[in-house]
Amino acid sequence: MADAENPPSVHAQVLIVDDETEHAQVMAEALRKPGHVCTIVHSLAEAEDELRHGSFDVIVTDLVMESETAGLTVLELSREHQRDAETIMVTAHGDVPTAKAALQGGAYDFIEKPLDLDVFRNLVHRAAETVILRHQNTRLRGQVDAAYGFEGIIGESAAIREVIATIKQIAPSDLFVLISGESGTGKELIASAIHIHSKRAQKRYVVFNAASQSETLLEDQLFGHLRGAYTGADRDREGVFEYANGGTVFLDEIGDMPLAMQAKLLRVLETGEVVRLGSNETRKVDVRFVSATNRDLKSLVSAGQFRDDLYFRVRGAQIHLPPLRDRREDIPLLVNHALGRYARGLDKPIPTISPPAMMRLVAYAWPGNVRELLNVVQRMVVMCDGPTIDVRDVPQEIFADESDDRYVKGSLAGVGLDRLEKEAIRQTLAMTQGNREQAAQLLGIGERTLYRKLKEYGLK
Repeated sequence: MADAENPPSVHAQVLIVDDETEHAQVMAEALRKPGHVCTIVHSLAEAEDELRHGSFDVIVTDLVMESETAGLTVLELSREHQRDAETIMVTAHGDVPTAKAALQGGAYDFIEKPLDLDVFRNLVHRAAETVILRHQNTRLRGQVDAAYGFEGIIGESAAIREVIATIKQIAPSDLFVLISGESGTGKELIASAIHIHSKRAQKRYVVFNAASQSETLLEDQLFGHLRGAYTGADRDREGVFEYANGGTVFLDEIGDMPLAMQAKLLRVLETGEVVRLGSNETRKVDVRFVSATNRDLKSLVSAGQFRDDLYFRVRGAQIHLPPLRDRREDIPLLVNHALGRYARGLDKPIPTISPPAMMRLVAYAWPGNVRELLNVVQRMVVMCDGPTIDVRDVPQEIFADESDDRYVKGSLAGVGLDRLEKEAIRQTLAMTQGNREQAAQLLGIGERTLYRKLKEYGLK
């Protein structure tokens, strides 16, 4: 919660509606001090004009102006024209019953005159945070949808289906989750999916990477400090756990955390209490803890580099993301999704990809996993001049020698284009269990063309 000494970091667009000019100015000055941007109007007509044409995070309105229920009209207009905003009613003592009724109509809260400006600032700050967190949740859902889709998930392999099923099972709970997998497999997106499908979705989701950080810096960033705790600490600062209170903390690369810091993290996870640097006072926190690693934590435990008690604590549930080379049937889906994504970003027509080019991509082992594949597809979209991406458009590094371990055994490097096309069709049909419509979509060709190719190559 913000206070006068520690103003909020949230800077909101605030509309103030009050027919008392002096009172409106006092409220605006109280909010401008911590950084909010305020627009003041003094009548219902002016308020309607701003609500129709402006954009606001919070609306603060007096209940009684030119009529006893003018504020309720502002609330109705706000819900109609500023659907993402929150409305706060300012009332006199005798109007409290009406203000309570406004809560039923969708108001965020009400505050009585005369205003306690600290209470008023904190109320507006909380309302603004609610709006911004709602936007963050929408953005997170968009990021997950863009990469995996979740409901319309990009990936039909058994491994990915199992991952999604596990997310749906564990997301509503408060189980700690450990996500394992190589770099570039999408661990961050899985953590986001867990948060946005949890009961904490409207609270903060904070991402923190533990890699290559000293013990002191980690402790300061995770748990915070008091003013004077060390040279340069000129004010109190809350750490990640306090900042995310009520929400989710995603700690990436937990396997890189120093041993001494592991003990301090374990204490926080077991007690739900943090102690800031320079303080002896414990502070209660309530967070959902999700962690990720690209290392084998069991091996680190055996080697004495990771605490076994912390390992068992963070592994309330475990999700393993397999490397892309172990779920090759997902590659055509990911490629075609990425083609559309990057082409739209460049305002270009979405290109198709030829079966031989697709087979080159499927044959490659993708040591950088999905991240590498997306970079390659983006490069092909940028460089492609025609409507179709062919073998000649595939980057040179994908044409390594067949003995290179970046290729699967029995890759098709150097094989004739007819053979590549035939094999692409055969494997895609196997992947889709004979579904010709889906196979044609994956191959980027029409169903009639596919039917003709089947006859041409003698495929069933």
